[in-house]
Amino acid sequence: MKFVKPTKAIIPVAGYGTRRLPVGKSIEKCMMPILNRPIIDYIVEDCIKAGITDIYFVITNGAPQLKSYYKTNSVLEEYLAKKGATEQLEAIKPPKNVNFHYVQQTQPNGEYGTTVPVWSCRDIVEPSENVVIIMGDQTLFRLDGGSDLADMIASVESKQTNAGMVAVAVPEDQLQYYGIIAMDKSGHFSHIVEKPPRKDAPSNLNNASMYLVPGSFWQYVQKDMDAPHTREYYLTDVLNDFVADNHTINVFEAKGRYLDCGNLEGWVEANNYLLEFTLENKV
Repeated sequence: MKFVKPTKAIIPVAGYGTRRLPVGKSIEKCMMPILNRPIIDYIVEDCIKAGITDIYFVITNGAPQLKSYYKTNSVLEEYLAKKGATEQLEAIKPPKNVNFHYVQQTQPNGEYGTTVPVWSCRDIVEPSENVVIIMGDQTLFRLDGGSDLADMIASVESKQTNAGMVAVAVPEDQLQYYGIIAMDKSGHFSHIVEKPPRKDAPSNLNNASMYLVPGSFWQYVQKDMDAPHTREYYLTDVLNDFVADNHTINVFEAKGRYLDCGNLEGWVEANNYLLEFTLENKV
């Protein structure tokens, strides 16, 4: 079957950002800055490099800051144009060749977890298409200007698997803090072991929460939403169910630096890393 290149990306950015309170009270978590750009803009840039033309943000409470960031600000553009601030003017313009959509997260019975925002997009996915899913509080930064998302998509096409995911190598002394990927004999995704002791870790690869899945994946999402739960709805459970039904997920090891901005420590580290890169390269 001919590979269908994805043109849609689903990026969950809903929630209150409680791990970043008190600043999260007034700044949407995806809008926390890495240097002079919000986290989300690095993710959007990666999507554009990978050929995505429609981005669906899953939001709560209207996401006014996110929407404002990707709107044209004619007054500011006119002001910068008069000043001759060409570089700043180009930096504030919305990206070209991509459409932004906003999907209100659906929680009819108070469900929460990573499956819920993906399920909220069930009506925008066609059975015949492939779709990208990226969680909105982390990104990958490539020193060479490339795109790990684009490379992962190309890897799925070349290996003819049903789906793909990006993985990030983590130091051995940190394996116990992550969801570590176990692989089958063919080197494809088998399952995730949450926070294993170092001696029991099946690999050194952390799930980077960046996926390529087919339209048929949503039947497994629906199955998970219909099942009784006593805890969060985890998208990793859906992936496990998908694989258990004889589907294959290619694991692509990222070339870029993983920047996890969902907590204070990771956000500070991301800023320090990119500041050092910027100063060294005078970007």
